Amino acid sequence: MRPFSLLCFCFLLLLNVSNAQVPPTRFQLSNGKETGNYKEVIQWWERAAKASPRLELKKMGMTDAGEPLHLAIFSPDKDFSFTSAEKKNRVKILVNNGIHPGEPDGIDASMLLAQKLISGKIQLPSNVLIAFIPVYNIGGLLNRSPWYRVDQNGPDSFGFRGNAQNLDLNRDFIKSDSKNATAFAEIFHLVDPDIFIDNHVSNGADYQHVMTLISTQHNKLGGAMGDFLQQQMEPGIYAMMREKGFDLVPYVNFFGETPEKGWSEFHDGPRYSTGYAALFQCFSFMPETHMLKPYPQRVEATEALMDCFIAYASGHASAIKSLKRQARAQLVESMQLPVSWKLNRTQQTQITFKGYASGYKPSAISGLPRLFYDRARPFTLQVPFYNYYETDKAVTVPNAYILPQGWWAVAELLKKNGVPMRPILNDTLVEVEMYRIADYQSPNRPFEKHYLHSKVSVTKTVVTKRFRKGDWMIPTQNAKRRFIVEVLEPEAPDSYFAWNFFDAILGQKEGYSSYVFEDTAEEWLRNNPAARAQLEEKKRTDTSFAKNGAAQLEFVYKLSPYYEPDHLQYPVYRVLK
Repeated sequence: MRPFSLLCFCFLLLLNVSNAQVPPTRFQLSNGKETGNYKEVIQWWERAAKASPRLELKKMGMTDAGEPLHLAIFSPDKDFSFTSAEKKNRVKILVNNGIHPGEPDGIDASMLLAQKLISGKIQLPSNVLIAFIPVYNIGGLLNRSPWYRVDQNGPDSFGFRGNAQNLDLNRDFIKSDSKNATAFAEIFHLVDPDIFIDNHVSNGADYQHVMTLISTQHNKLGGAMGDFLQQQMEPGIYAMMREKGFDLVPYVNFFGETPEKGWSEFHDGPRYSTGYAALFQCFSFMPETHMLKPYPQRVEATEALMDCFIAYASGHASAIKSLKRQARAQLVESMQLPVSWKLNRTQQTQITFKGYASGYKPSAISGLPRLFYDRARPFTLQVPFYNYYETDKAVTVPNAYILPQGWWAVAELLKKNGVPMRPILNDTLVEVEMYRIADYQSPNRPFEKHYLHSKVSVTKTVVTKRFRKGDWMIPTQNAKRRFIVEVLEPEAPDSYFAWNFFDAILGQKEGYSSYVFEDTAEEWLRNNPAARAQLEEKKRTDTSFAKNGAAQLEFVYKLSPYYEPDHLQYPVYRVLK
């Protein structure tokens, strides 16, 4: 063998050894028909990390399935420190995969993207660092079957939507019933991403688009960041995806049966991954490939979209980093913050929607009319997209909140999200604004382990209250300000009150024996003519009340000092000065 040929042979041998270190995925080996199980996915990332000095794989917090979350970090220069990346002004991208393991597109697309980065087929720009959670819902992926998501076009077998507790983890980012959510909070605040991507698969109507996209709602993100998202970032990503052959469209969040008349933008509250991330001034996105498209096409679209985010981040790194810093500085100065939103149907954006004609035909099951889509009749229409929300309720931000130490479960949730807190060092009197729960509604059935309260209203009183040594002082002049307000203000739809963390105050603990309290109430009314006048006025204006002796006694009891002060008193206090 001639020396030149021997040299070529040795080079090819080394190349094959290198390729063997990062083997093909099950998706590749099956020609796009299959996706890996949990063990295969993690083993692939472990081998990939050994093959590349620019990829680090870390074990993070534990999940409900008894397995830790992993974090794969790809750096352009072997520097995996997120603090260092911040100093170098790098855009930090965090990608979450498999929150619903029956939607594995992101799991496979992330491995394909990592392969290309490791091989040098594509280069990670020097001003970008990207991190992947290979599988978030590990319990759901371990619960593998070919029968889940019956309407989805591939892969052959995949995981279950619920986690090891049968929780939908994309409703768990505030209430944190799962160890997964606690581990995610640790990862999220370690990375402190500038861009967050949570890969999903959509169901619903049939249409031509392979990929749809939920962007965190721009009005809710607010300020210059919200304007940049709507006016520059989204149009830029859409244009880049068109160049790759994918006509991106907003997530098809329509009301009714077919989307030809348009739809409203999905409002991602903090219970969802992107809504949670947005509370920390992060550009947040939820790609949703369409379930009826072939699996290889969906994975290709997911990988293409991540490529676009990397390229966009690199090309606009200075603006992205600057906007985040400005937003956090302005947040600390914001005297009022919104806590709930409502859709503005007077404003809309026209978008190009590529759908299929629909109609009705007799059902073979019931004989009654059933909806169907005719793929032989595609159409392209301009439809209204209602993507403007306005503040429904705002609150004045206090200088601090005080949380009595007895509510330790809430304190732990705040700590896990990096909220600065300090214990009060001595028993002390503090002037605070106090809420009392005036009204709320609750469902008859649980939602994700909770009876989520809604339509909450409060009354307010300024009092001087004694707090004990060890109670928590929670200042609001910090980057967690938005999160603090949205979880501690009871009227916020995803507040800790809404998620039942304070339900103990909703039930009375003390009462009375009516035959005894009748005499006590009579004497108290005799000494309190103003209360007697309130009772008489209520009887005069409410005929049913006037005929109900028990209701009148309860009315007097709640006016009297014998009524327990903690009933309906919201135990988070606002320090205004």
